Amino acid sequence: MKKHIDTFVEKTLVFLLFIMLISVVWQVFSRYILKSPSTITNELSSFCLIWIGLLGMAYATGQKLHLAIDLIPTLIVQRKKTLFDGIVYGLIFLFAFTVMIIGGLRLCILSFQFEQHSAALHIPMGIVYLIIPVSGVLISYYCFQIYLKKTPAI
Repeated sequence: MKKHIDTFVEKTLVFLLFIMLISVVWQVFSRYILKSPSTITNELSSFCLIWIGLLGMAYATGQKLHLAIDLIPTLIVQRKKTLFDGIVYGLIFLFAFTVMIIGGLRLCILSFQFEQHSAALHIPMGIVYLIIPVSGVLISYYCFQIYLKKTPAI
């Protein structure tokens, strides 16, 4: 199942990058060649950047490519690698679940309730914010899956 999710996320990231590229190229073309800048391309590329950042973060977690800060000396970590990996992925899971899933869902619900729309595209901002809980679910899934692989069978 992880392989299918990875493939879907990869293709989604490539598609979003393509949309962002086309949007930015059109913005530059319309501004400097046509002398009439497009109104939607700036917002579209910004939303794509947000989605790429959050989905990319989820994908990086699944590939174990997330940013690591070495506060504890490497020698200590090497001896208890499974324990420290469990702590790290547990904390990432906790953050993704509480902040991204619960907080992100609350943000989406509030955005839909207050009927917030984007200025240029006129789409509900709840749709833009929906990537937060989606990425949180993906990060939580990846952390849980990595934890299950690291935990020795009983």
